[in-house]
Amino acid sequence: MSKNILGSSLENASLNIVFQIFCRLLTFILNAFVVRYVGQEILGVMNVRLLLLESTILFLSREPFFKACLTNTAEHNWAQVVNLLWLTVPLCGVMSIFFGYIWLYKLPMSDGLPADYAFAVFSVALSCIIHMSSLVVQLISVAFLFNGFKIIVDTLMIVFRTILFVSMILYKAENALFAFSVAQLASTLFYTISHYIFFYWYIKKIDNDKKKIKKYEIPMNNENIDDNFDNEFPFKSIFEFLPGYMNNRDSTFDNKLVILTWSFFRQGFLKQILTEGERMIMTVIPVLTFAQQGTYEIINNLGSLAARFIFRPIEDSGYFYFTQMVKRDEKINQQNPSKIQESVEVLTNLCAIVTSIGFIVLVFGQSYSSTLLWIYGGDKFTEYLPVLLLRAHCLAVLLLGINGVTECYTNATADSATINKSNLTMIYQSIIFLGASCILVYILGPVGFILGNCINMSLRIFHSVSFINERHHDTNLKPLDGIYPKRLFSILLVVSGLVTTITQYYSMWIHLIVGTIMFACVMSSWMYEHKELVILGIKKLRKRRNQRLSKND
Repeated sequence: MSKNILGSSLENASLNIVFQIFCRLLTFILNAFVVRYVGQEILGVMNVRLLLLESTILFLSREPFFKACLTNTAEHNWAQVVNLLWLTVPLCGVMSIFFGYIWLYKLPMSDGLPADYAFAVFSVALSCIIHMSSLVVQLISVAFLFNGFKIIVDTLMIVFRTILFVSMILYKAENALFAFSVAQLASTLFYTISHYIFFYWYIKKIDNDKKKIKKYEIPMNNENIDDNFDNEFPFKSIFEFLPGYMNNRDSTFDNKLVILTWSFFRQGFLKQILTEGERMIMTVIPVLTFAQQGTYEIINNLGSLAARFIFRPIEDSGYFYFTQMVKRDEKINQQNPSKIQESVEVLTNLCAIVTSIGFIVLVFGQSYSSTLLWIYGGDKFTEYLPVLLLRAHCLAVLLLGINGVTECYTNATADSATINKSNLTMIYQSIIFLGASCILVYILGPVGFILGNCINMSLRIFHSVSFINERHHDTNLKPLDGIYPKRLFSILLVVSGLVTTITQYYSMWIHLIVGTIMFACVMSSWMYEHKELVILGIKKLRKRRNQRLSKND
């Protein structure tokens, strides 16, 4: 665990961005394929109802344990961590039965459900349990910075699931839900088995390296041996990933991790409502048909490109980075000054990046939503409602970016007491969000979901910003300065918005050319006003390239 935390976090973020781009492109192609061969109704059932079931079970079973156990991993008693993480399997089983029953017998069925719906619910629930059986090795791959392996296995899983699903659809399109179910189960099994096979190989590799040292007395500065010792990998056998097998002189569970997990668990219910509120309303209250849900989901996926491609990887890597740099239970002014200074600079830069991306999407999205939808889905997606939905999503993207970074810092650095206090705040946020969404949907139609989500994001941003300011009030540090866009960048954004609003009434090619020029001007102004950040990024890339070249030599 002596690897550079910031460097590894940046590497993880960059790899995740590439992975998310690949996944989103694949998802868009798959959605278009499903709509063409099967229909929007099936897409609505799969992407709204069934994926909501999966996300609810996994989020409540996985997220609290995963977040708690990622905290300060260098000081873990891994036997206690393994024991704690395996509690997720029976917990996931209970939740699968509970939510599976609701999905089968309690949810409204106004449209009528397609064939194989019950089997699909069963498959999703079972796949969640299988997924949780590899949570230990998933955490280890993150904690010990196996970034390349994580991206490779995630990509292979997506490709495997897509190929299997498409093949079955082409063979018999009317069995779409059955194909979805089989692909879900098979890909989850592949994902779980792949993790165990990799770490079985890795442990064998460490053993072989140690034997070579003893036999041939290889110097300790050998590159491969250095890497293995630097990792300080504590697992000697694949069986130590199971509960009770690893040598442990302490109690069965780490009490601090248990308390932290419980805090995240209680928060998880509320956060799931805030995150998946629109899908929940669609599922519980039949305000939209399955076909309308399918259309909304397509627009929603398209509108959240930046969030999926860039924001989520930044959040995940940022969370891990901040958990290692900032201690939860100590005041900022009592911690290592160099670590705090670095973490503040990272938070400031992350805020600057996501805010700038959000404003660019907001400004250019108003003029280019119709063009993008036409390119993606043809004339049927350029009607008033899809364009309005995508334009509204552009505002949501800005708020999503700011909320993601500020909330990841809050969750990574808050102690258990603070997390517990925030649960009450989240209750109020959930009530406001659900109430606002229902009212806005009733008045404005589907766009009300997006506006309700914007209200939700605004409340969460306010809560996180308040925490961050309070955390640093005894210092001269200002980690949130990056939220405010700089002058030249702001001026050019306003000019770009005005110009592209006018050019959208001309031919598409003129509109695209002018937009490209204005976008280049905006990006140039941002790079000029953030020269230090750009130079830092270039240096990091050069350093990584030189390291790879030196290893190859």
